[in-house]
Amino acid sequence: MQNTQRIGEDFFLSPTFQALTIGMPFCIFKLLFGMLAIRAGSGPLDFLGWMIIVWAGIDLFMNLKRVAYHLAGRSSPIEYCSIAQVGRMLKRPRLFLALDTFISFSIICFVLWSGWIILLTKTESYLWYAATTLNLISIAVVNVWLEYQRGN
Repeated sequence: MQNTQRIGEDFFLSPTFQALTIGMPFCIFKLLFGMLAIRAGSGPLDFLGWMIIVWAGIDLFMNLKRVAYHLAGRSSPIEYCSIAQVGRMLKRPRLFLALDTFISFSIICFVLWSGWIILLTKTESYLWYAATTLNLISIAVVNVWLEYQRGN
């Protein structure tokens, strides 16, 4: 039983699992949000959209780098995202990672409640659905695993 618990902890808490099921979907949300901002306006909104796309690209690279370091069995010198990297410099990476999570969830809510969601192309919608599904299902699986472990 202890072996099963260790495998679950190693898998669900691993940088690879977290990057692929949380970090990557958040990058997709940011990227699509940037594209929608460009599509929805001009001038400052255009500039903001491009800045968000660059931010999403940087965070995507950082997540992929974390996966590479983990799969190589090495400790990563970088965090999952640029905001958490700032937190690392201030010795509070988890706090700043939580801030990035809050911002990402706020982006999701804004896109849904503003109606911008209908501005996505069919392909972009499928990306949004995939990111949402991956993110939510992974959270549910981890919660089931934690509750299963709590009962044992």
